Amino acid sequence: MSKQEFNWSQEKISGFQEDFLHWYHLEKRNLPWRATNDPYAIWISEIMLQQTRVDTVIGYFYRFMEEFPTIDALAQAEEQKLLKVWEGLGYYSRARNLKAAAQQIVALYDGKMPATVEDIRSLKGIGPYTAGAIGSIAFGLPEPAIDGNVMRVVSRLFCIDADIAKASSRPIFDQKMRQIMSESEPGEFNQAFMDLGSSICTPTSPKCGECPIRRYCLAFAENNQTDYPVKSKKAKAKDVYFVAGAIEDDGTFLLTQRAETGLLASMWHFPLREVTKKEYVHLASLWDKAEQPGQLDLIAEELTPDIFPEWPVIWQKRHFGEITHLFTHLKWHILLFYGVKRQSFEVASGEWVKETAFDTYVFPKPQQKLVAQLKKYQKLDKDF
Repeated sequence: MSKQEFNWSQEKISGFQEDFLHWYHLEKRNLPWRATNDPYAIWISEIMLQQTRVDTVIGYFYRFMEEFPTIDALAQAEEQKLLKVWEGLGYYSRARNLKAAAQQIVALYDGKMPATVEDIRSLKGIGPYTAGAIGSIAFGLPEPAIDGNVMRVVSRLFCIDADIAKASSRPIFDQKMRQIMSESEPGEFNQAFMDLGSSICTPTSPKCGECPIRRYCLAFAENNQTDYPVKSKKAKAKDVYFVAGAIEDDGTFLLTQRAETGLLASMWHFPLREVTKKEYVHLASLWDKAEQPGQLDLIAEELTPDIFPEWPVIWQKRHFGEITHLFTHLKWHILLFYGVKRQSFEVASGEWVKETAFDTYVFPKPQQKLVAQLKKYQKLDKDF
């Protein structure tokens, strides 16, 4: 709950809106999706911006809109092509949800984005924040778009000590936003909060001297800005350990495709085998780290360790290093090993692919890191 009840007069609310929107109109970021009120473009940008930096999204947004310029084009997209355009943004369920929602729009709304918050919320992958953003920016609906930036600004503005990590706190911020929301410019109002939270009212070192609404801010008045927002620590990501095999056969490498459901669904990578931490540490220390990285001598067949024991592969003496990748709840640790196929074998859901064709396959971020690690060692040995 707020330390003090909401007691702004209508005159104060109007002054706040005028000051905030004046600042936004002068200082707003020049972003491609702000040059249009097309609900499709706004929808795509908002989904891309989830868990992703603005400067990263810009290039992806242009490529996506060029490849899938309409809702109908997105609804008909071939999944591997869609994932390839999305490659590197992560959280790939977002891309799949976009296609599913586009198909809903084609089937139920004649290919046009619905214009009510309730109908927008009914679409796959769209929650209250995204519905509020689309509704307010594209359709002028006085609907809050509450994300982490907004909760941080509002919690300081009113000294709200509700834990923003808990879903039960969201109604508190929703109520506050509706009380101060501009009904004449709701889209600009929401975007003003987004810009302020990303550039001035930042998590650790807010630039209060530059803030256009500091005279309305209770935390600024009480000099306790860094006490807000209140946010409980999320659980530490679980460590998971793998070995990966860059297995070569006459200029091709073995790639395997993941299952159609689950983490990184339908994407491609070098073969992975999950191991225990004990086995991981053992393999990391077993191999001769004293050798120069460029020495690619293969170990004798009888000394081949059990990287992938079911496959006839001769492995190089030392691993090619570790890569790590953090998902929301998991942290992957992967040791990369290089080997040469000794005799013919087949792998279910696997293909032998020339390195020059890698860019035609959809690689998740961990695989991109593994390829970069492989190329690092290729450069160290010209005869690789």
